[in-house]
Amino acid sequence: MLFPPQQTVRTVDKGHGRIETRTLTATDILAGYVELPHAQAVFRVTRHTTNLQGQLIGNEVVYGVSSLSAVRHGPTALLHFVRGHWAIENKVHYVRDVTFDEDRSRIRKGNGPQVMATLRNLALSLLRLAGASNIARATRYLTTRVKETLRLLGIP
Repeated sequence: MLFPPQQTVRTVDKGHGRIETRTLTATDILAGYVELPHAQAVFRVTRHTTNLQGQLIGNEVVYGVSSLSAVRHGPTALLHFVRGHWAIENKVHYVRDVTFDEDRSRIRKGNGPQVMATLRNLALSLLRLAGASNIARATRYLTTRVKETLRLLGIP
């Protein structure tokens, strides 16, 4: 076979006042041909979004390279991982950007930015482990409760 077969999956989701159709097409054609370590599959995701009346809101096409084989894992798994990327963005980066106002930090020299990002991630993790679903509310709550904050850190 000259070219490996393409595999396609399509999902349709309705929510937030719109209908979004995602189509992922993947192939293992690049496996062994590109100088990217572990590259197995290339894929294209097409997102077609309409409002509930069927009027076009937007079309988007993105391309990607994956270490997962399209033949072995299937396009459904690839689409799952592509969508999972946004869970990371929404759970970690958004909270760091909005709640901790990270983008306006004036710490820019040496190891300072990395140390502060680590401390913010630590705070986020501790709050999530403690059961906080709203990080901003939990942070405001703990700012005036030193004993509870120390207990959360494991300090008696």
